Amino acid sequence: MSENYISETTFNKQDYTLNPLSKGDYENCKFSYCDFSASDLSGIKFLSCEFISCNLSLATLTKTSFNDVNFKDCKMLGLRFENCNDFGLAFSFDSCKLDHSSFYKLKIKKTVFKNNQLHEVDFTESDLSNSNFEYCDFLNATFDRTNLEKTDFRTATHYIIDPDKNRLKKALFSQSGLAGLLAKYDIVISQ
Repeated sequence: MSENYISETTFNKQDYTLNPLSKGDYENCKFSYCDFSASDLSGIKFLSCEFISCNLSLATLTKTSFNDVNFKDCKMLGLRFENCNDFGLAFSFDSCKLDHSSFYKLKIKKTVFKNNQLHEVDFTESDLSNSNFEYCDFLNATFDRTNLEKTDFRTATHYIIDPDKNRLKKALFSQSGLAGLLAKYDIVISQ
């Protein structure tokens, strides 16, 4: 086997901007307080891994595999998730900052986004059906030809979604969020 296989290992406070993470397969590993900013994670496979309080901003994700990966309290600015290996792509995000990231054309059904800041994130042509956006902030996020069927936006804020350009069947919204669905009509909604 030419690549590294690392399992059940905890990586704490590592600076991968100075010494890049070794290429290989990481299974059931935990990365805490690590700095991956602007690192090249291309071709690395993460299976059932956890990233806690890490900085992955502007990391290169070409053919990177994220299978059942959890991100918590991470800074993840400007990531191009559409460059990831889409086979088995599954992740969740809790209390992360994902501003300026892109999920263009990804099929990521049933994804959990909880307490995230998603400013100017691109969800164009993504399949987010059955996903949960609990307490997420979507300021200037783009939803265009996005499948949002059965997606939960009840506690989400600042989204603007055009019902004519996105699939919203059985999506869940709160009454206070209806303005984000009617924004294109330039109407005034009062309480």
